Amino acid sequence: MPRRTAHLRAAALATTLVAAVLALGGCDGGDDGAMAGTDKGPSVVAPGRPGEPARTLSAEEAAKAARNDTPNSADHRYVRMMIEHHEQALVLTALVPGRAASPSVERLSNRISAAQKPEIGAMQGWLKNNGGDEREETHDHSSMPGMATDKQIQELRASKGKAFDRLFLELMITHHQGAVTMATEALADGNNVLVEEMANDVVAQQTVEIDRMRGLMT
Repeated sequence: MPRRTAHLRAAALATTLVAAVLALGGCDGGDDGAMAGTDKGPSVVAPGRPGEPARTLSAEEAAKAARNDTPNSADHRYVRMMIEHHEQALVLTALVPGRAASPSVERLSNRISAAQKPEIGAMQGWLKNNGGDEREETHDHSSMPGMATDKQIQELRASKGKAFDRLFLELMITHHQGAVTMATEALADGNNVLVEEMANDVVAQQTVEIDRMRGLMT
């Protein structure tokens, strides 16, 4: 089972912190006005990520933490790499018409293509809206998890019938597993809610498709 997502953790943390801050604000009146200039107010215990200890925050720090989802380097890295990853999936699915023997493989390929094209557009839009042009990075995309090599793509292009179906499924299962790995890392290390939502979608959708492709290979 996938670990609890960062999106859910962020939402739960935000709810907890906002509620705590509001509660503290409601208890701040009365006869303590003379201390207002010297007392920063009660602290708030914020739950940590899995494996990390809880943190004690002031009311001001808690309010700031509850609303801060500024993209970090992990968010940008994930989006850039996943665009490239999805683009190779489209290369693989484009080889299916005229080569595949199984109608089920063709239908699966169409679903993958139909899902990943708009996802690429959404990620490109996210980069444009979040300073992507100013954060250009160089990656060895061949080293990304699950990426097919040029030789494997050539072998797939030269295949036909049942041999094509099996090789396509093998490459796409590996490709999807790599995408899930990347998305899981983004959920652990990223900070932006929209990126977390996109990563959650990748984990959920591609895990289902991996199981479906394994079933087609039996």
